[in-house]
Amino acid sequence: MAEEAVFAGPALRRLRKREGLTQAAMAGQLAISPSYLNLIERNQRPLTARVMVQVVERFDFDPRSLRAAESVGGVDGLARRLADQRFAELAIDRDEIAEVLAMAPHLATAFAQLYDTAGEAAAGGADPLESSRREIERWRNHFADLDTAAETLADELRLSRGDIGAALAERLRERHQIALRVLPRDVMPDAVRRLDLHARQLQLSEMLSPAARNFQIAAQLAQLEQRDAIRALASGGELVGEDARKLFERHLHGYFAAALIMPYGRFLRACDATGYDFPVLMRRFGVSFEQLAHRLTTLQRVGQRGLPFFMARVDRAGQLSKRFAGASGATFLEGGESCPLWRVHRAFERAGEWGVQEIAIDGAEAHDHWLTVSRVTDGVAAEGEAQFAVVVGIEARFAADLAAARGLPLRREHAQGIGPGCRACHIADCRQRAFPPRHARLAFDNHQRGITPFRFGAEA
Repeated sequence: MAEEAVFAGPALRRLRKREGLTQAAMAGQLAISPSYLNLIERNQRPLTARVMVQVVERFDFDPRSLRAAESVGGVDGLARRLADQRFAELAIDRDEIAEVLAMAPHLATAFAQLYDTAGEAAAGGADPLESSRREIERWRNHFADLDTAAETLADELRLSRGDIGAALAERLRERHQIALRVLPRDVMPDAVRRLDLHARQLQLSEMLSPAARNFQIAAQLAQLEQRDAIRALASGGELVGEDARKLFERHLHGYFAAALIMPYGRFLRACDATGYDFPVLMRRFGVSFEQLAHRLTTLQRVGQRGLPFFMARVDRAGQLSKRFAGASGATFLEGGESCPLWRVHRAFERAGEWGVQEIAIDGAEAHDHWLTVSRVTDGVAAEGEAQFAVVVGIEARFAADLAAARGLPLRREHAQGIGPGCRACHIADCRQRAFPPRHARLAFDNHQRGITPFRFGAEA
């Protein structure tokens, strides 16, 4: 995929005014014409690399200030906030959102911070899980330095289709003088991994599957060998409180572990060669579907991008205990609720089967037609009787060449309509509806009872 051009008009205009320069004066210092500078400031021309270098060299300018849009999650992050029913009557579309981010990025950031703060206040204070998730969203779940470090280590260890676990265990032993020991469940009833520095052992539960065992060893290597890099990412983040920082660091440990087991270049080539055939990829890299789903959301290396997947993990009550949008634009996941018409909920009764479904999202301005694939987790961790279903999804327009899409029409009229939870959904006559939409005006008819307990009209 081609990289997006950098449009930085507002930032350059603020810099010029800070320096007290006219357009002609600044243009002279940058060796460009005043008319060209005028076009850049009006976002009618991108900021080229040559001009960027001139700006950095001649002025006290931090190019990271151009990433203001990323601090709110880009167009998708702002669209998620504006999808709130309180703004429904404004009908703000993605083109308007993109224009605001381009012309007034600081205004967009201020709105996002105010919205998030208000949400935290309504919830009784800052939610560390939500704070960590927002930081992951700000990075779009792609941490390039960790990917590079993991790929370098994978090459050093010559990780391949052989016994990855043995290579990882040997790294622990040689580099850190830590032995690997698998303990019975009655010895470790409440843990899957424990580092005993006194005994110089990494202790793992016997209940872990081979895929989960390899992942836990790799996560321990992340803690030992990437401590400084991960702490730097966390300390530079916009995290609220120590709990949020710890959650974010834990995510990065898992990120590095997945990147070590599924090294970026090799993994992306396998995805392209197999048409993202999930069973083949799981077998080739020795991973579970949940581990694979996580990795699919991270493939955003500059010049080497994968397809934009999202992933979520759902329990039997329909709660989303994990959700990573990556670069997919899947804003319908943000409410933390899911629709019972989504086939992911059937996975619990069909363990071992792949649930493939086209869905169409109620009320979406864009990103409204998706192909999703779901499956019950299989031994990712020793969780007793706990059971989850994992789902990955991609916009249908990107799905034509996927192995999972073979034989499907990939036309919106064939998709199952779903909503982002009943309280945010306006699909009429849904037999699965549990609640009416928020702010909707209920309609009653004493002479007729419909197939759904709630009939509704326009917003109240």
